[in-house]
Amino acid sequence: MNEEPISEAERKMQFLYALRSKGVTDARVLTAMEAVDRGPFIRGLFASRAYEDMPLPIACGQTISQPSVVGLMSQALQVSSRDKVLEIGTGSGYQAAILSKLARRVYTIDRHRRLVQEARGVFEAMDLTNITAITADGSFGLAEQAPFDRIIVTAAAEDPPGPLLAQLKVGGIMVLPVGQSDTVQHLIRVRKTAEGLEYDELRAVRFVPLLEGLGKDG
Repeated sequence: MNEEPISEAERKMQFLYALRSKGVTDARVLTAMEAVDRGPFIRGLFASRAYEDMPLPIACGQTISQPSVVGLMSQALQVSSRDKVLEIGTGSGYQAAILSKLARRVYTIDRHRRLVQEARGVFEAMDLTNITAITADGSFGLAEQAPFDRIIVTAAAEDPPGPLLAQLKVGGIMVLPVGQSDTVQHLIRVRKTAEGLEYDELRAVRFVPLLEGLGKDG
């Protein structure tokens, strides 16, 4: 006996319930994640799994993070509607799309030209006009638009990159995974104060490494 297909409303309810059960409780973040369909950011074989809380492969050997991690990172960033945000690691563009619903302006950088071009296409189709996507080496940040109120990094470094810390405003927040291998990583939040940097460790995670230089397609 075939199961009846799940309705759009039921799917959204299940999606939001899964986010809440993993600790995503910020009302603005949940509203943003309800508004941004994950489906268009995933192509090919895995498109049918777009609404499951799992990471999925995308082009250029990269991954799209599971929605609960996107939600937790967005929540930790504490973005206000006045903020200018820098994202390092555009990937599919899904995280930037969520941030675009929370911030005034989002700049997102990826070393893979193909990923940037594909993400731009989705942003345009969704009419997300406050995102600028750039192909560049994200480890150097985006000095010409600095300082930033918030910075998010979606690839793991051994330590928070110096150029990014320098481009963060006093009073700003950066969220990123750190770790020396792809098996031991922690999501941390860095607050920049007039006295220096404050670090919070949030949870264990697993991300692709932050690499310097452009991808072979860039």
